[in-house]
Amino acid sequence: MSAIWTASGLFNSVPYQSEADLEKSILQVESALFGSNRLYLDVKKRIGGKQGPRNIPDGYLLDLSGSKPKLFVVENELTSHDPLKHIAVQILEFSLSFEAEPLKVKRILLNALNEAPVGRRRCESYARDNGYRNLDHLLEYLVFEAPFSALVILDEIPDNLENILAKKFAFGVEVLSLRRYQDAGGNQMYAFEPFLADVSSDVTAAKSSAFTKDKIDTSDVDTVVVPARKDGFEEVFIGENCWYKIRLHGSMRPQIKYIAAYQVAPVSAITHLAPVKSIEPWKDSGKYVVNFADPAKPIGPIALAKNGRVKALQNLRYTTRERLENAKTLDDVW
Repeated sequence: MSAIWTASGLFNSVPYQSEADLEKSILQVESALFGSNRLYLDVKKRIGGKQGPRNIPDGYLLDLSGSKPKLFVVENELTSHDPLKHIAVQILEFSLSFEAEPLKVKRILLNALNEAPVGRRRCESYARDNGYRNLDHLLEYLVFEAPFSALVILDEIPDNLENILAKKFAFGVEVLSLRRYQDAGGNQMYAFEPFLADVSSDVTAAKSSAFTKDKIDTSDVDTVVVPARKDGFEEVFIGENCWYKIRLHGSMRPQIKYIAAYQVAPVSAITHLAPVKSIEPWKDSGKYVVNFADPAKPIGPIALAKNGRVKALQNLRYTTRERLENAKTLDDVW
């Protein structure tokens, strides 16, 4: 049993008693867990055709953070239920059910929004601001045109779950954990990594750049930038046309078309860019190996600006190829 110490006392982990218990906690921390530009619909209705799989998702997440909206079908699960096989089967059946009867999914979403006036108004405002005729047109896009995506929320993430999902599905599957803690007085706190928080921070930083009029959002992202030391850069990025052991969001994986290398000091610059051939699980680590379609080619260099806003890269960051090709310094990228 894990614990968190704070100045006000000790908080011990409190297991969820059921999936319904987990779902109540999700609703309690909804705005912080998903972010202000996403809408969680806690609706459980059966989807699927008469002949194929028929399933009941635990909910839907509407991602309105970019110019192109995304819809995530949600599965909530407890690790005590041995979720590895169960989750993979559920997600597969969700995707088949979604494909078999998209009009039913659209009706479910519309009915859920009709019962949540604030959420409906948010969607209608988003539709007006992003070129959709109305709410109906927005839902048409989400159900018939946007790529299928899934979100799995658990109390704890099993070590090899993300690898299993990456091996089984070409579409994006995001995984979140929501852990609950409580002190002796019954006060609770939750530990979680907010949904796509690092991607959103990269996008927000890029929007603040005065270098270009072109703004990017999550739906535009097509490139990852990885920090590389001299030996690893020469031996692997250049020598093997790949890059090992990177932690990448499952839902972003289908979007990534390019990978760039930021060579650490003394170079301190993005120097090479390669097209991506495939992104595959790396052993049982929950990380990936990115294989290049062609050898990396020089770009820039896009240098670390002296006294600049952006600091030396320590971890992977997200951006677009277009932004890299127009940048002079890292401040122009993020």
